[in-house]
Amino acid sequence: MEIENKIFKTGFYTALFGAVIILLWIGIFKFTPTEAKAIKPLVENSPLMSWLYLIGNVQQVSNFIGIFEIITALFLATFPFSKKLSLVGGVLNTVIFLSTLSFMFTTPNSFNVVDGIWIPDAFILKDLAFLGIGFMVIGANYPYLKQQKQ
Repeated sequence: MEIENKIFKTGFYTALFGAVIILLWIGIFKFTPTEAKAIKPLVENSPLMSWLYLIGNVQQVSNFIGIFEIITALFLATFPFSKKLSLVGGVLNTVIFLSTLSFMFTTPNSFNVVDGIWIPDAFILKDLAFLGIGFMVIGANYPYLKQQKQ
């Protein structure tokens, strides 16, 4: 996917740097006791992540996740000048948001019925858009990947 069209490019960079800012912000917030406590039910019910509490306490696990989010944001932010680093960011972003989306299926009461409509927790569902950004970054780096193979 070549980024040439100005409107597409504007949308791509808005989404990319929106994700960077949000990942930085949320990553920093993970260092607070409030956020560490808030993510505990999500992490402890996740088959992918619950093991983290075997090696660290609630705050340490939250700090680790926060560091992972901050590092991912920094890698994503390199897109304008480093395809290799931003590709790593795209992959890490995809890992983060696949993991968080899995919380909808592993955390009790993530789906509710409201006025007869089955709805997921919107807090987690928004991560679907962020997952798309990871795939966009990976896709935008595809020409670089092809070039490296040759």
